[in-house]
Amino acid sequence: MNHEKTIAHQRQRRGFRVRNRIKRDSTRPRLSVHRSHKHMYAQIIDDERGHTLVAASTVDKAIADEANYGGNKNAAQAVGKALAERALAAGIKEVAFDRREYKYHGRIAALAEAAREAGLAF
Repeated sequence: MNHEKTIAHQRQRRGFRVRNRIKRDSTRPRLSVHRSHKHMYAQIIDDERGHTLVAASTVDKAIADEANYGGNKNAAQAVGKALAERALAAGIKEVAFDRREYKYHGRIAALAEAAREAGLAF
C-alpha cells in the first residue's frame, strides 16, 4: 500500500471514530468543521432535525475582511470567534466538537480555542 492510501485510510478510520463517538455520547448540537487549503468552514448542526443552526466561514464578507487569507490560524480564530458569537446570540451555549478526520492541531485547534474563549462550551 502506498503512502497516500495509508494516509487516506487513517483519515477515514479517524473520521468514523470521531463521528461515532459524537453520535453515541452527545445530545448537544454538533459543531462540524471543514478545512480546505484556502478556507475554513464551521457550522453548528442539530442532528435530530437535520438543520444547520449557525454557520461561519472565511468566505463570509465580515470574516474575510478581518483575515486577509482564509487558510491560516488567524482566519481560523476569526471563524471560531464569529461562530461562537452567533451561537450565543441564537441561544446555543454547549456543543459537541466534530473535528471529522482532522487532527486536533493547527487551524482546527485554533478555531476550537477561539470559540471557547468567546464563550462556547465543548
